[in-house]
Amino acid sequence: MNKYYKEFLITAEPFITDIITSVLWNLDINGINEEVNCLKIFSKNLNLSQTDIENELNKLIENNLLRSYDVQENVLIERNWNEEWENSREVIRVSDRIVIRPSFKEYNAKENEKVIILDPKMSFGTGEHPTTKICIQLIEKYLIKGHKVLDAGCGTAILSIVAAKLGADKVIGFDIDEWSFENAIENIKINDAEKIVEVRKCSIENIEEKNFDLIVANIQKNVLIQIAPFIKLRIKPEGILILSGLIEIDIDEIRATYSSLKFSEINLLQIDEWFGLVLRNNL
Repeated sequence: MNKYYKEFLITAEPFITDIITSVLWNLDINGINEEVNCLKIFSKNLNLSQTDIENELNKLIENNLLRSYDVQENVLIERNWNEEWENSREVIRVSDRIVIRPSFKEYNAKENEKVIILDPKMSFGTGEHPTTKICIQLIEKYLIKGHKVLDAGCGTAILSIVAAKLGADKVIGFDIDEWSFENAIENIKINDAEKIVEVRKCSIENIEEKNFDLIVANIQKNVLIQIAPFIKLRIKPEGILILSGLIEIDIDEIRATYSSLKFSEINLLQIDEWFGLVLRNNL
């Protein structure tokens, strides 16, 4: 029996993809492909409508971040979107130490480089997106060997694997999405990180462990706000929290939410239109 999914083709003026995708990830979508002059949005949720997409884009117009847009909705037979995607993937240098390559590309690592093998399939977290780069660079800066790490909304598990490669003693990654969970398991295995990284299909409420030294969450703003009290309960005193998936208009609300829980800001990193916020848990 054929399975179906929805595809939405989006054009906009100005066509700044990072700004557009920042609000679209608030919806129940499973993938975004950037084409030359449009975005293709994929969703298994057949109840997701063109109106839902337009409601999110209207928020950008209200904030003067978008002047106009057009959305086209299609229902298609499900396929592996990555067959076409793989042909265009290259090795990604995230920092001086971290290099990400797909399993079907060869790369000769230089001294002191950490090479992550990643096949993202339909999960978010390829290493190309600025928010992923932000998180990786901040993990490099703040992770100390022996740390216990929680990766909230782990997607491909790229951040979990990076943490393991940089010396974390234990990493727990979790995601509510089935595709992400399965993909994360595959990526952890191919990177020989199984002894350090454990991935779970659940939400943060189901994480019983506490006293994490470092928690990273690369998720859209509304989810970061919802899970803030649960993060507070699971991070150790003076623990480090890395938040990303944020654009400039999100920052004040995130600061206010976490400040009310006695987190203090210690760093802010921007790449393109995206931001990463580093907080310390104060008692």
